[in-house]
Amino acid sequence: MLNNLTECEEGDGGPNSQGDATSKESSPFINSSTSDVEKSQQYDGKNMALFEEEMDTSPMVSSLLSSLANYSNLTQGSKEHEEAENNEEARKKTVQAPRMGTIMGVYLPCMQNILGVILFLRMTWLVGVGGVLGTFAIVFMCCSTTMLTAISMSAIATNGVVPAGGSYYMISRSLGPEFGGAVGICFYLGTTFAGAMYILGCIEILLIYIVPPAAIFKMEGLEGSEAEAALLNNMRVYGTIVLSLMSLVVFVGVKYVNKLALVFLACVILSILAVYAGVIKTSFDPPEFPVCVLGNRTLLSKGFDICAKTIEQGNVTVTTRLWRSFCDSEFLNATCDDYFNNNNVSQIQGIPGVTSGILAENLFSMFAEKNSFIEKRGISAALDPEAPLTNANRYVLADITSFFTLLVGIYFPSVTGIMAGSNRSGDLQDAQKSIPIGTILAITTTSFIYMSSVVLFGACVDGVVLRDKFGEGVNGNLVIGTLAWPSPWVIVFGSFFSTCGAGLQSLTGAPRLLQAISRDGIIPFLRVFGHGKANGEPTWALLLTACICEIGILIASLDAVAPILSMFFLMCYMFVNLACALQTLLRTPNWRPRFKFYHWALSLLGMSLCLTLMFLCSWYYAIVAMGIAGCIYKYIEFCGAEKEWGDGIRGISLSAARYALMRLEEGPPHTKNWRPQILVLMGLDGEQNVEQPRLLSLTNQLKAGKGLTIVGACVEGTYLNNQPQAQKADQSLRKLMEIEKVKGFSQVVISSNLRDATSHLIQAGGLGGLRHNAVLVSFPKNWKQAEEHHRCRNFIEIVRETTAAQLALMVPKNISAYPSNGERFTEGYIDVWWIVHDGGMLMLLPFLLRQHKVWRKCKMRIFTVAQMDDNSIQMKKDLMTFLYHLRFDAEVEVVEMHDSDISAYTYEKTLVMEQRSKILKEMHLTKNEREREIQSITDVSRGSIRRKNPSNLHPQRSIAEESVTGSGEEKPEEESVRLSRPRQVQLIQGKNATPTPTSPTSPTAPTPAAMSPGEEVQMTWTDETEKTNNPAVANPENIKDMFNMKPEWENLNQSNVRRMHHAQKLNEVIVKKSQEAKLVLLNMPGPPRNRTGEENYMEFLEVLTEGLNRVLLVRGGGREVITIYS
Repeated sequence: MLNNLTECEEGDGGPNSQGDATSKESSPFINSSTSDVEKSQQYDGKNMALFEEEMDTSPMVSSLLSSLANYSNLTQGSKEHEEAENNEEARKKTVQAPRMGTIMGVYLPCMQNILGVILFLRMTWLVGVGGVLGTFAIVFMCCSTTMLTAISMSAIATNGVVPAGGSYYMISRSLGPEFGGAVGICFYLGTTFAGAMYILGCIEILLIYIVPPAAIFKMEGLEGSEAEAALLNNMRVYGTIVLSLMSLVVFVGVKYVNKLALVFLACVILSILAVYAGVIKTSFDPPEFPVCVLGNRTLLSKGFDICAKTIEQGNVTVTTRLWRSFCDSEFLNATCDDYFNNNNVSQIQGIPGVTSGILAENLFSMFAEKNSFIEKRGISAALDPEAPLTNANRYVLADITSFFTLLVGIYFPSVTGIMAGSNRSGDLQDAQKSIPIGTILAITTTSFIYMSSVVLFGACVDGVVLRDKFGEGVNGNLVIGTLAWPSPWVIVFGSFFSTCGAGLQSLTGAPRLLQAISRDGIIPFLRVFGHGKANGEPTWALLLTACICEIGILIASLDAVAPILSMFFLMCYMFVNLACALQTLLRTPNWRPRFKFYHWALSLLGMSLCLTLMFLCSWYYAIVAMGIAGCIYKYIEFCGAEKEWGDGIRGISLSAARYALMRLEEGPPHTKNWRPQILVLMGLDGEQNVEQPRLLSLTNQLKAGKGLTIVGACVEGTYLNNQPQAQKADQSLRKLMEIEKVKGFSQVVISSNLRDATSHLIQAGGLGGLRHNAVLVSFPKNWKQAEEHHRCRNFIEIVRETTAAQLALMVPKNISAYPSNGERFTEGYIDVWWIVHDGGMLMLLPFLLRQHKVWRKCKMRIFTVAQMDDNSIQMKKDLMTFLYHLRFDAEVEVVEMHDSDISAYTYEKTLVMEQRSKILKEMHLTKNEREREIQSITDVSRGSIRRKNPSNLHPQRSIAEESVTGSGEEKPEEESVRLSRPRQVQLIQGKNATPTPTSPTSPTAPTPAAMSPGEEVQMTWTDETEKTNNPAVANPENIKDMFNMKPEWENLNQSNVRRMHHAQKLNEVIVKKSQEAKLVLLNMPGPPRNRTGEENYMEFLEVLTEGLNRVLLVRGGGREVITIYS
């Protein structure tokens, strides 16, 4: 023993004498590179002594908030954000574009993209062919689809920060890389074909309404298919030229495209205003646009100069040019067409005006076959069915066969463009506010424009003019232009420039979308298109876009291209609705949209409408589009890069069978999909009944029926002998789980001791990827009593093992006071004391609790601690901003804990703790220690020394000896050894002599001279018999009275004093602020790295939570569980 004492004294201040003068425990969760002395100096005066060993992995809240000042750089655990943060080129770009508001950033861009070529070139024709009622139904159905999609998109867009990428980003991050890649490609193809449609519309306006003589393939004198072929060839040639020019403009100066966007938008708005002005003017002064009708057939205006067969010049009847068109000579006795002879020529007013009552005539549809006549309703015509058809080129003919579903396919592209706001999310001042308001307002405005246009066109314009697609019966004027005021040219030039601008916007946006898909790396063969010029412009992507756009140009017909892009946009919108419905039904914890006016039923309705419209537009195009998407999906699944974006499909796979389990094995879940998968450790009594059923009530309130729950219990013994007890315990667990409505699995483990059984549960619970990530265990009751000592030790081991396994830990204290599932809190607070950042567990748990009806009415308050050198005002501001981005509604308060001297009460409390630890240590020696003790007592050569100073008998053990006996694993025989200790201690005393006031069992502490400053006698626990034999243990006040305080304070372990000081100060603040709270959530300090002093750890937890009714101590699992991103 003397040698031990000498070694101990020589070891003081040595290399192993750091902090608590004990060896360090190796742990993958704790970085132990910094010495305890350095850390105590670093955090001295910070009131963080309880957490100073974990600062490497759990930083102070103040330092976390200061590092989160720029919220775009938050650590999310997803590779794309980490790569963006580490991108040095991105860091160099410090100049940011001015942030845009709702009007400029969302509303006007959506208006510009929605209002376009279909409104000016096809809307009147749609009304004439489909009728006012039919066209209104089409418009209403399409606008309803986009409105429902906008609601779903608003929910997704406001569920966190949506970086630039628009719908592709939202779908891919919500439904996974397979769906995201497939729909992303479809959306890209839709945007590209939209560019082709706009270019074709631009050429149509140019060649038909502005400069018809510019046609390369002349159409004069051609009839039927020859004239149609000439027109299409002209479209192909000029379309290719315009596409090349636009691609060159985008390649060279994309900034000019953006600058001209407002000019193009002004053209659109001016044109629409001109139409409305013209409608108003028709009510009192209809414009003169006569239409010549032969019988009931509309005549080409270029085929006559006067709408009459003959005219009177003087007293002579003279034939007109119209006569010569249908007869073989200009004389009155010429042979003429039978239909010409049998029917009269009449002239009708093309635009009779709003008050004319023409609306009744245009209410119903009038579909026509290709090359059929455009006929006037309500006029009878004499027609010989057997007569051959002649002079068909003199009439206005239908250029295509029209039917209802064709009209749907042609019209739908006019309501696309609702993603323009979400595509600009990176440039918005407040995207979560602007995207829903701006998008829905733009859809509302444009829907009103379209619906009112349908009614007004039907009320103002005659049916034959409406069905005249190219204005051939009104002198080649644009039909909508005939209605405009002050001149048709306002509409012609306005629509021309708007289509040019829309084409440029499509050619600008599509390559960037392809570049984003390529850079995500989910489709390997597209990676080459992720590269571009030095300034980031997607050169290769622009080249591919131009080539695909040329395919649409070669189709040459606007009416044929429109259904193609309708397919791709409808598929994109369908998956936006699916993503919203899936997230809502799964109720993932990360699904917290700020936009609240959504519902899964609306999303499913929008998805159904999209699917219906796809097959209405063109069933074969729909099948082709789905086939393309399916091929891309399977390609990404088998050959694409593996990505984990926290998608909803992964959430579904949790409830699937082997296939889902294999997918879950691919990697840990994304932060957005993280939810507590809880392993509940239940205690059993002698009858194998559950001791604390409220643990399962709390589990139900945390889970709300979602996710994985494993309820575990331990039976001591062997499997062969104790199988019946295990079955009985399992039945008790299942029955209680059914009562508490906890959906999960029960698991009972049999082992020789409870500690090993608990360790087996923590290690082996779950299957594959379906494993627990959090452990729920109750705080040990009456832990100071002797019979509860093994549970106390087991509890500390659970804390250690969950830390090493990187599992979250939740420890409710006073679990019997927690509410049952039938109780309701009508008011109150859930208080979160955020001391160190643990990955967001403290933030997430109150949110989950408040989803349950028990806690729903409780409000959330978050307290954090500011140190002397922290700016508490800035901390509060940063914390409020952080919570805003997390979509949490909570009150925020920053509590300032100023430096103060350690009180006498703290010293006394620490002194009692250490003295009690020393005495109990002596009473709980292991077998080897007792043998050494007896051997040292019987050693004659040292007996005299021991008799001179018997009080040093036990405490004079070396640090190395304590490390070996204290930090090693407790052996199984320790439980049986403990029963014989009192008798063996008496044997030691008998060998030594009659106990004196300074004997080892005396309550007197060793003198300062006998105990070196570096020696630390840590605390272990005693039995109830020892309390009766040692009054000082049973009544710590007796110890306090026996000492001269000041000298004893100087010999106290300063680390323990600081921890006790921090625990008391923090407890005072918590009790003051949260005394009336329904629940207090608090960071749980980690256990000491060494295995000595574990009872001190329990004392610290007791002091920290003293005076609080319900406390939930929380330790994070070493990973982020909340994210601000969508």
